[in-house]
Amino acid sequence: MKQTAGFPEKYEELIYDWNRIDALAPITTKPIDLFDESLRDGLQSPSVADPDIEAKLRIVQLMADLGIAAADVGLPCAGPRAYADVKAIAEYVRDQKLALRVCAAGRTVVSDMEPIADIQQKTGVPLTAYAFIGSSPIRQYAENWSLDQILRASADAIDFCAKEGLDVCYVTEDTTRSSPVALDKLFRNAIDHGASRLCLCDTVGHATPDGVRRLIQWTQALIRGMGADVKIDWHGHNDRGLAVVNTLFALEYGADRIHGTAMGIGERVGNTAIDQLLVNLKLLGAIDWDLTRLVEYVETVAAATKVPIPVNYPLVGGDAFRTATGVHAAAIIKAKRRGDDWLADRVYSAVPAGEFGRDQLIEIGPMSGMSNVSWWLERNGEPMDEALCRFLLGKAKASNRTLEDEEIRAAVAEFRAGAAATGS
Repeated sequence: MKQTAGFPEKYEELIYDWNRIDALAPITTKPIDLFDESLRDGLQSPSVADPDIEAKLRIVQLMADLGIAAADVGLPCAGPRAYADVKAIAEYVRDQKLALRVCAAGRTVVSDMEPIADIQQKTGVPLTAYAFIGSSPIRQYAENWSLDQILRASADAIDFCAKEGLDVCYVTEDTTRSSPVALDKLFRNAIDHGASRLCLCDTVGHATPDGVRRLIQWTQALIRGMGADVKIDWHGHNDRGLAVVNTLFALEYGADRIHGTAMGIGERVGNTAIDQLLVNLKLLGAIDWDLTRLVEYVETVAAATKVPIPVNYPLVGGDAFRTATGVHAAAIIKAKRRGDDWLADRVYSAVPAGEFGRDQLIEIGPMSGMSNVSWWLERNGEPMDEALCRFLLGKAKASNRTLEDEEIRAAVAEFRAGAAATGS
């Protein structure tokens, strides 16, 4: 594999990519299957607002535009509004002919599967029910459940779905803290009764990459041993800050579908950030999709759910491609003045802004140099003047933060007024 795969030939020697050294194969040879949980698990955060249906339809449209394959769009068993929203989304996907598989969640009980089957029948849209049930010993102990109870409830719910022609993914909550003895019985039971997918859940963000590998390989061996045609989903949470890396490893270790939410919104510290997955999959060469609407997607979800985007958030945050540091700015400006946008986008950034619809921003602050000031003047149509540059840099050095454009313009006016008064 070429060490700088995907780079234009003249740039091949400019970045030594340790990520690709000894890489014998791409991260996966399977089609990338992304599953968006923003409108279900993402809305379980206690800090989010549940968007109105118009916003949800806009979000679903953006999911499809980004190449996301499937989405969990709600819990129709939760009440009339939840049911109506899932039904409206299914109708929108049908009418707009979106290449997005509509999925809905519920507990692994017949009463939660009934509304999903009802929506499928009324809309004519094939749905997948993501039927979840706690599987770990700690959850069983807290709930006072026996394994036999879980097996019976699972069999009844999946049998109901099979009778209704409803596809089922069997979701074992807290899989990463469940014993192989219990999982063996639960998975075999689900497959025997007709589940087409198994979802391995890191519900409390417990797993490390080694745990991801062991669990997926163990599950693959069970499915192979049964001679079944069953897919594996990976659903991660970010309690230990490992959600994105765990999910990338899950893909490499053989997961067929990987889950995430916009900005990683969700319970506690949230889920895997699907936008960060998309960025990494693009940079790894696993996808060549047009992601110029990715920023719009995240901003739309943030606005609809009332979740502020942190300034330092990857790709979308206000500071993601913004610098006021002299050394950094000088390198970017030199590349821009050569007319080399490719170079300007990478000399101080591992994520090329232009590929995702963003731009490099050069600003002026206490860590700036003359190049920052001259670039700002040039970009804002101001005549170059060395004395003015030094005056503005002095203002910046006396400040404890990056200057706003209005402050710089006021300083320019102050300098010009002083120069006019002295006749200089």
